[in-house]
Amino acid sequence: MPLAFSTLGLPAHPLPAVLALAADHGYDGLELRAAPGEPVHTGLNSAERRAAARQFTAAAVTPLTVASYVGIAEPGPDAPVLADLLAHLHLAADLGAPYVRVFPRGGADATEGTRTAAHRLLELADTAVDLGVTILVETHDSHRSGAALAALLAATPHPAVGALWDVMHTWLSGETPTDSYRLLAPRLGYVQVKDVASAEDLTPLPLGTGVLPLPACLAQLPADTWISWEYEAPWHPTAASFAPQLADGQAYLTSHLTA
Repeated sequence: MPLAFSTLGLPAHPLPAVLALAADHGYDGLELRAAPGEPVHTGLNSAERRAAARQFTAAAVTPLTVASYVGIAEPGPDAPVLADLLAHLHLAADLGAPYVRVFPRGGADATEGTRTAAHRLLELADTAVDLGVTILVETHDSHRSGAALAALLAATPHPAVGALWDVMHTWLSGETPTDSYRLLAPRLGYVQVKDVASAEDLTPLPLGTGVLPLPACLAQLPADTWISWEYEAPWHPTAASFAPQLADGQAYLTSHLTA
């Protein structure tokens, strides 16, 4: 299975340095946190985008995802959300990334959030196809479980919209890995892995040293599924540095994917 990691674990690191870490430690791709202060974001001009794309090609690393912070089910007017998503779709297309990640971020009414998200996603789904990009909604916040995200996807029957399975959030929702995979598999883009000490302490840990059911999650996946390690360093300043863990993380994932 192809492996990636998220630049969330290396905040503000220059792109060449992150690409070198990926190439040197056996990772095939990167999830690119698209936020101010990061090397990849929607404010890049055309020349900067071309330069970034060339760096990926030279390193033989895939720009897997532009990880946006768009809240596709967020209450409020559609126009700002659609404009933000469209900007990220164009960024992904310019970089050659196949995916854009969005969050749900719906309000208290889950049904209304699903309706809002479906309407917005369908507004831009054909544009995503034209750009060669798929929009992946992450299991997160208002649609944390596989069941909740599957309902959103059922309301959005378009091939340019799929699921990003964050295994921590489906676990926090109380779903088993078997149920989460069954619900998400028909529209699954790829899987985010991580590890934590408990539901009360979400400080990131080295893979395999916490409580998340990673082996059970990984064992179900087809051989061509991308696996990406997301290490939430910015939110947990006491967490150990991410870069020194990359070799062991790659070895852990490889051992479980070939078992």
